[in-house]
Amino acid sequence: FCEGVKSALYGDDDDDEADNKQENGDTLGPQRRLPMGSKIGFVAFERAMYFFNCNAKLDQAQMLVMPDLEDPFVPVGSDGLFVDPYESKPVIIGLLQRLPSLFQNQRAPEPALLPVLQSAQAALSSTGGKIVCSLAALPTWGPGRLFLRDKNDLHGMDTERKLFQTEQSDWKRTANKLVESGVGVDFFLAAAGGGYMDIATIGHVSALTGGETYFYPNYVAPRDVLKLTKEIEHTITRDTGYQALMKVRCSNGLQVSSYHGNFLQHTFGADLEIGSIDADKALGVTFSYDGKLESKLDAHFQSALLYTTVSGERRVRCTNTVASVSESPSEVMRFIDQDAVISTIAKEAATRMTERTLKDVRSALTEKTIDILAGHRKGSSAGGHPPGQLVLPENLKEFSMFILGLIKCRAFKGGHEPSDRRTHIMRLIKSASPLELSLLLYPRFVALHSLPPESCFPSPETGHLVLPPSMRASFSRVEDGGVYLVDDGQCCLLWLHAHVSPNLLEDLFGPAYTQLADLDPQLSSIPVLETHLNAQVRNLLAYWSSVRGSKSLTVQLARQGIDGSEFEFARLLVEDRNNEAQSYVDWLVQVHRGIQLELAGQRRKEEGEGVGGGLEGAMAGLSNLIGR
Repeated sequence: FCEGVKSALYGDDDDDEADNKQENGDTLGPQRRLPMGSKIGFVAFERAMYFFNCNAKLDQAQMLVMPDLEDPFVPVGSDGLFVDPYESKPVIIGLLQRLPSLFQNQRAPEPALLPVLQSAQAALSSTGGKIVCSLAALPTWGPGRLFLRDKNDLHGMDTERKLFQTEQSDWKRTANKLVESGVGVDFFLAAAGGGYMDIATIGHVSALTGGETYFYPNYVAPRDVLKLTKEIEHTITRDTGYQALMKVRCSNGLQVSSYHGNFLQHTFGADLEIGSIDADKALGVTFSYDGKLESKLDAHFQSALLYTTVSGERRVRCTNTVASVSESPSEVMRFIDQDAVISTIAKEAATRMTERTLKDVRSALTEKTIDILAGHRKGSSAGGHPPGQLVLPENLKEFSMFILGLIKCRAFKGGHEPSDRRTHIMRLIKSASPLELSLLLYPRFVALHSLPPESCFPSPETGHLVLPPSMRASFSRVEDGGVYLVDDGQCCLLWLHAHVSPNLLEDLFGPAYTQLADLDPQLSSIPVLETHLNAQVRNLLAYWSSVRGSKSLTVQLARQGIDGSEFEFARLLVEDRNNEAQSYVDWLVQVHRGIQLELAGQRRKEEGEGVGGGLEGAMAGLSNLIGR
């Protein structure tokens, strides 16, 4: 964590004197990675709180201990707790270097997290800001202490949904106060050995304030430290707005039906309140009819976001959209936005997780898919297709595949799954952008052993990177001796077949590696070599890291028959029968059967329809999605 903060503030240059000089030789001072006027402070915690005075006039940071957790206060003045990171650079670097050793003898950590959040809220109440917090154990000390709630006795039962939401009123009140103060919270939760962290409670704070929870469910320091460092750097330096209010309006004949995302809304119809909002977040809005729309008139939509920049400016960002109104379902389908449809359905399903059983949510997703595809077949001409043929809309060719990926994801899948992982993915879906969500539901899958020579290098004609062909996410496409990269936007696995060629290993990792057992299981990046294949893979990873969302890209080995991560590789092959669900072919057969029954008027919907509803609602909802 300390290395990530250091990298975010000062980059790779550890020198006190930056190389930023004018032509006459005068030093301009250290190069800033944070905007002018930004200030930072440091607080550590376990059974007590430790505030650090990092004033630039000091030789080293001073530590002040606050043992009172029932009625905590900030024992450092604002000029000592919050400092300019570049004026106090020597003091801060010294603190970050010795901070890990201060608590290294803590054998059984019992952190008190809630009092720290309350103290940070009090310190930031007049200015707003962001809290970046790391945690490696369940906070079991002091006010707001948490307990092990997930004992596997509720899994598969109707009451399992209680594990996906917090029942702690103190945590809810603190989250509300943070939003009112314009403070967002980003958590970095490292659960070594897969320990329970109660993300439903801790993550509630980050979700309500517009922040983000980074979760490392099986944290191994040598393997995951690079990923942790990069993600801390990203969350500190990305564009962020504070004290945000959002309002969405639409023209007559429509009304806002629901909002989906991470925010605070006191009553329906009130503005959305967001402590902090950044470039990686997305919100979903659905509309419903409350009157008649004239096909001769356009429908209008407007979203307005009022926020404070990091430099203290109050700004409004308005987005206006005009959409034509059509009475023809075929016209609707011709202009449908597949990403918007999938994103909205996924966010609705994530919202239902705390209200309905997982079985009901999965059934509702299936019924919704049948409704939409049957509505297309009803509302459009047969186009020469036989009555028994499955016809997919041109702009929704991958729609059913993404819905199957949604049913198979950790949030909704059947079978046993730790509540921390379900809750984490649920909240990720609610705030994810369409790009990040599409990767989560259907990962990238590339064969490295058969890359064309020109792939992963700039094109001589356009200068753009030539991307390699992608594969279907199915084990039936895997070849003996092959090497594959699979990336779902959260983790990137490098899978190597048991009979991989020694020459390929040498080209990829170096001459010292000729068999799988020689590879370091804690590998997190590809070494820099002068071989053609090595350069191709590094170029591809560099490109993927730029079009990925908020999670950094590091490589994790999955050697066939050796590494446990091979099970994760198999889980990501969503077209196969896995994750307690059907294969893609069987899923299409089920959907097709439902469509035929719907067209024949013989369909009985499964119980638990809760994500959207009804054929008319499906078509109406799709019409609205076009205008978003």
